[in-house]
Amino acid sequence: MSLILSGNSGSMTVDSTAGVTFPAGGNPQAAPSKVLQVVNAVFTSTVTTSSTTFVTSGVTASITPLFSTSKIYVIATVNADTQGIGQQAGFTIYRNSTNLGTGAANNALGFAWGTSSRVIGCVTIQSLDSPATTSSTTYTVYMNSENGGSIQIGNSSGSTITLMEIAA
Repeated sequence: MSLILSGNSGSMTVDSTAGVTFPAGGNPQAAPSKVLQVVNAVFTSTVTTSSTTFVTSGVTASITPLFSTSKIYVIATVNADTQGIGQQAGFTIYRNSTNLGTGAANNALGFAWGTSSRVIGCVTIQSLDSPATTSSTTYTVYMNSENGGSIQIGNSSGSTITLMEIAA
């Protein structure tokens, strides 16, 4: 069964099996707080740096938001290796060329510290972003060495990044 609503700019059809069809050029809206789409990427290469400024880790994914009002929830898990005693690794997320990190040293979102021993493990970082666009948007994990020592991400088990568009 279908219900057709007509107006000056066309008609909208509500169908019990097909869902809602909006008129051409219409501006459909989604229910707030609902996940509209999910993008996931796995990265299995290794990247090593001793840079004290952020460099790309290669852990990246792109999403094209359906609505300019949507928020993008980004969650990434990287396999970190501080490669020595006293090494410190910082991680953050960039939207295109904008660092989403807030407050911490060099605006990082997550850290790995090798204070009394080498640290090998997973670091999970997350951010809730409002890109205000319906254009393709790329999110990338960046990393740095907080004290100039060698750090590394990646191994055969992979690092991941997941992007979720949330209706606002």
